[in-house]
Order: sequence, then C-alpha cells, then structure tokens
Amino acid sequence: MTAKITGGINIAMKVPSHQYEATIAFYRDVVGLKPFTAKAPAIGFELGPNRLWIDEAPTMSQAEIWLELFTRDFPGAADHLAKAGIVRCDAVEPLDAGFRGGWITNPAGIIHMVREPDAW
Repeated sequence: MTAKITGGINIAMKVPSHQYEATIAFYRDVVGLKPFTAKAPAIGFELGPNRLWIDEAPTMSQAEIWLELFTRDFPGAADHLAKAGIVRCDAVEPLDAGFRGGWITNPAGIIHMVREPDAW
C-alpha cells in the first residue's frame, strides 16, 4: 500500500438528546475531564493525547463512537480501502466542499473519518 493510514486524535461520541446532558456531566463532573468548546456547540474533553467530542444526535436512539484516521494521500487511501472492500458512507455527515477525506465503516459498522490532517 502506498498511502499510509495512521490513527487520528479525534474520537466522536454521537449521543441521543435524551442522554446528552447526563453524558456531558459524566465526563465533566464525575470523571473530571477538562472540557473545551473550540467547535461550539460541540463539547470536547481532553482524553490523554486524544480529544473526545460529545455530539448531540437527536435522530439516534443509542450512542455511537466514531473514530478518526489520518493519511497524507486521501485519494490513494480511498483507492486502497475500496480495493479491500471497505464501504464508503459519506452520507452519514456532510463534509465541506474540497475537504480531503471521507467516511467509511469497518466490518463491525463503526464509522471512521479518513482524512488528510490540516498540517503534518
């Protein structure tokens, strides 16, 4: 494979509205993670070297975890993943025009964003 893929730093937890406030309180008040709001209304927490984003998802009935992968060559990585039979699912959440990345699912149905990072 010519397009190397590595782990990213963002983890997104998509939480239904009826569980959202309690989930925020759990990470902030019970666990004691440091919150940040750099991308309000999303609330993030420092999770060691990673960032845990808690996103309210009114149309979901249960929470999901979404992960991030980095590549320096998204078209090459997308080609590699397609050849391996990995399903693209770009309709799960819109991305800005010109964004160099996309959404995939692993065989267990976990969503991953594969993207070129802003800077290496």
